Amino acid sequence: MKKSNKMIAAAATGALLLTGGITAVANAVAPAAPVAAPAKAPADVQPAPENVVAQNRITVGASSKAVNAALAKCQADKLPFVTVALVDRFGTVQALLRGDNAAEHTIEAAKQKAYTAAAFGAPTSELAKRINGNGPSIADLPGTLFLAGGVPLKVNGVSVAGIGVGGAPDGALDEACATAGADALAAAAK
Repeated sequence: MKKSNKMIAAAATGALLLTGGITAVANAVAPAAPVAAPAKAPADVQPAPENVVAQNRITVGASSKAVNAALAKCQADKLPFVTVALVDRFGTVQALLRGDNAAEHTIEAAKQKAYTAAAFGAPTSELAKRINGNGPSIADLPGTLFLAGGVPLKVNGVSVAGIGVGGAPDGALDEACATAGADALAAAAK
């Protein structure tokens, strides 16, 4: 090794030792991090009427029965290319069934029609009639679709879910299938 290379190596080694020594000294005198106080357990909310809202939901079995009945109606009507969605009143999907050859857009259309019917408690064909004019309207609300094909599911007159169908060449056909799904639940209750 040449003398200049030895000097560079010695200088580098010295720099590392110096840096390591400074770091060790800094760590030795650094104040200890404060210890966090133990987290306090949250209080249980008492299930009193003024604190908790009871809500009805469609069961997984009923959701499955409804989407299957709706798709069966569409298939009987020679409409196998639809998607059926059942959502709770907040728009969370409970069940979704995509028919053979259903296009990608039918998934979102079915979910949005179901949510719109659930949120407003009316069939989307009726809601579509309320939209008029050129300005902002309820149709501008995110996640909604005011086209026929969504039907609300009600318990004691209160909308708790919605079933929507997307993909038929006419919204009235979508709505007939969604209605068949809702009717399957109504018939089971009798």
